[in-house]
Order: sequence, then structure tokens, then C-alpha cells
Amino acid sequence: MSFKHALSALVVAVLPFAAQADEVLKVAASPVPHAEILEFVKPVLKTQGVDLQVKVFTDYVQPNLAVEEKQLDANYFQHKPYLDSFNKDRKTHIVPVADGKVHVEPFGAYSRKIRKIAELRDGATVAIPNDPSNSGRALVLLQKQGLIQLKDPANILATAKDVTANPKKLVFRELEAAQLPRALDDVDLALINTNYALEAKLVPTKDALFIEGADSPYANFVAARPDNANAPAIKKLVAALHSPEVKKFIQDKYKGAVVPAF
Repeated sequence: MSFKHALSALVVAVLPFAAQADEVLKVAASPVPHAEILEFVKPVLKTQGVDLQVKVFTDYVQPNLAVEEKQLDANYFQHKPYLDSFNKDRKTHIVPVADGKVHVEPFGAYSRKIRKIAELRDGATVAIPNDPSNSGRALVLLQKQGLIQLKDPANILATAKDVTANPKKLVFRELEAAQLPRALDDVDLALINTNYALEAKLVPTKDALFIEGADSPYANFVAARPDNANAPAIKKLVAALHSPEVKKFIQDKYKGAVVPAF
């Protein structure tokens, strides 16, 4: 056999192996802690034939739209009440991946004007998220502190219109969740999602005037479309996120500001 023929035969023999390239898995995530956790598991997935590509978003809308429109395969940034509300409002079809819960971010209240909640003045301005699930979460937390009373204390989609008692005459200012840390200088109190608090260099366990307990029902999870929620690559991602190594990573890095949910 000539050298040319031998080389051709080698190329043909190698082609099937070249076709076994890593499967690309594109996942949307908030910068902190979601993207950091995904980057931590990327090397493990690489050994399993999955090329995890993390796409970082700083808002709560685009990650779902990008998955719905098949620009991305999955996302990891939200809890179930938010997803339910989003699907209803946007007519989207995103679903939680089976056993896809990863962590809880205890929701907290922050201020640059007072050091304890007893100092909150009458008529104080309180900033809360403007999306239905997180505004309800904020109001429920304010009620637990005795600051307000809601018509239905269990309604996680409560709005300021559902406040039946407001003895301090608090004024609610609804803002996009990502804007809340930047509003701290302009309001008396702001209730902030932990991922945005961490991005703003706030330490929830130290800086929050009050915060949800670790038993919060708002676990963040991996979500996808119905057509790919059971895809092998996504199952590998969930398995990697549920490893003892990830649990230790979360505990060591976030020191109680983020709590494993598995």
C-alpha cells in the first residue's frame, strides 16, 4: 500500500472518533452564585463528554426567553413561584428539570440608613422587587417581622394592594430586582434577592437586618423546555450539581448566604 493510500485509510479510520466531540450544553445563569457554581462543575462534565457553556445574564427575563426560543438549552437562576408566574404572563413553557433543585438563597432586608429594624421611621420608603413572586416573598417577610399585615399571609403572589395593616405607613417602591442594591442610598430599606446582594458585595449573614431561614421554600433549580428536560446532558449536569463536592463548595464559598437544597 502506498503512503498516500495508507494516509487516506488512517483519516477514514479516525473520522468516527472525530465525530465523538463533546456535546455542547448551553446554560443561562445569573452571575452569582449560579454561574460560579456552574463553572465549578464544568471540568467534571468535560470528563463526561459534555462541553458546558455558561451564558451569564443580569436580569430575570432573558434567561427564560432564550431557552423558550431554543437559543439555549437550559437555565439555572430561578425558583418555582417565579417560573410559574413567568410562564403564565409570557405564555412560555419552561419546566423544572426532574430533581433539579440546587440551592436556596435566603431573601434579606438591607439598609444604609438604619442599623436595626426598630429604627425604621414612620413613612419610611421600602424598596421591593417588582416581579410578582419576589414582591410577594418580600411582603411575606415584612409581615413576619410584624411591620405589615397581609390579607392572606400565605399568598406568595401578594402585592402592596394586599396589605391590610401598615402601622408605620411604609411607602413601597417597586423596582426591578437587579436595581435594588443601587437603590439603597435612596430608600430606608430594600429587600434584595441574595444573588444581587452578593454581586453588590453585601454579606447577607452579616449585612441583612433580617433574613429568611434556611427552610425557605424558594429553591433555585435547573429548568429547560419540555422537549429536552430529560436530555442526557442535562441529567449529567444535575448529577454533577448534586455532588458532595458542590455541596462543600457552596458551604465554603457562601458561608450561609447560599444554602444547598439537596
